[in-house]
Amino acid sequence: MTWLRNVLVDLADDSPEVDLAERTIAAHHRRRLTAISYGAAAMVVVVALGVTAAIRLLPGVPQDAASVRDLPARGVGPLSHAYQTFCKPHSGKAPAGCRDGGWRVVTRSGRTYHVPEALPGLAPGRTGVRDSPLAISRDARKIAYYSAEEGTFQVRDLASGRTTTAARKVPETRLGRLSRLMLSDDGRFLAFSKVPDLTDPAVLFDLRDGIARDLPNRWVPIGLSPNGSTITLAEYSPRSRLRTISNLWPSSSKSDTTSVTLPAHYLISPLAPDGKTVAVIENLSTAEKPCRHGRLAFMDTLTGEKRKTTAISGLPSDVSQISLRTWLNTEEVTALTSSVRCRPASEEPIKVGVAIEQPYRTMTAYAVNVRTGKARKLATYRAQGIVAIVLPGPPGTR
Repeated sequence: MTWLRNVLVDLADDSPEVDLAERTIAAHHRRRLTAISYGAAAMVVVVALGVTAAIRLLPGVPQDAASVRDLPARGVGPLSHAYQTFCKPHSGKAPAGCRDGGWRVVTRSGRTYHVPEALPGLAPGRTGVRDSPLAISRDARKIAYYSAEEGTFQVRDLASGRTTTAARKVPETRLGRLSRLMLSDDGRFLAFSKVPDLTDPAVLFDLRDGIARDLPNRWVPIGLSPNGSTITLAEYSPRSRLRTISNLWPSSSKSDTTSVTLPAHYLISPLAPDGKTVAVIENLSTAEKPCRHGRLAFMDTLTGEKRKTTAISGLPSDVSQISLRTWLNTEEVTALTSSVRCRPASEEPIKVGVAIEQPYRTMTAYAVNVRTGKARKLATYRAQGIVAIVLPGPPGTR
């Protein structure tokens, strides 16, 4: 009955305090293409969609999607995850109450809420695709998102409802095709980066002091020191690289940068609790032989040196996609997985003129011990893909 006790604890946490009431990593990894017709020009553009609608399956606690309501002003407990809903999968059904491109958050107790303040990932009438990132703090009690009303990012404390708005504006047109957010544990710092580079830089916001520091684009923020003075970044395309930037504040100071280009293409986790290493899995995929992965390893972020390599055991044999996410403790990292058929690029159809969104599939999160390689099951989700599922803590490279 441990699961029931955990759910009851989370329900208590969830009670209101007052009233108690560019191309993607590879074509086979993100094969969601949305064709957008621009009427006067009659031109169709196919855009990669990282669309997700994940529903956590808790033992004995059914998820009533039809009862999803807007995020309350306050009194929301810790989150399990967040996801976007896209409402026209090419087969099967979308979740009840689906809001096209809208964000939802799910608490650890299984309650699901819309986040209407967060910019939807689709323009009204499906007239265009836009990226709209969201992040969850490591303690799962704060979220960050792009507010269309404010024209920049906001951080929201879920229990108190208090919101803090970034001092620098970020136009919607500068969100890029693929953007990433990383929220610090205390909610003070928020890192934003995007692809393509555009002309404006990525940004590290200090929301407490109302200041900001420019960062390089294309790099995924995967770790930040507690005082916000050192940030760790990762790049997965066109090659895998790690970068550490220190002495970030004051924003006018000259920072110190260390970069290392990795010898192979890796899937990279968020920064480990030791602040010095990441977990990596070599990506052995090619266009004609997709969805192949190598061994798990510890890697030094400053030198790129592998400290330990081990085979992963305990995953189903048909797992085809892996995304390294939140660290659970000093030895276990979350691996979000899915099992889909991976077709060679030569067999991958390219369809123009129709909207294509993948049907909802089952995917599973595992805790993987980086020393032994052993995996244990954590949770199961329903989703269109693993790329846009947001878990607490910094993102990995996919």
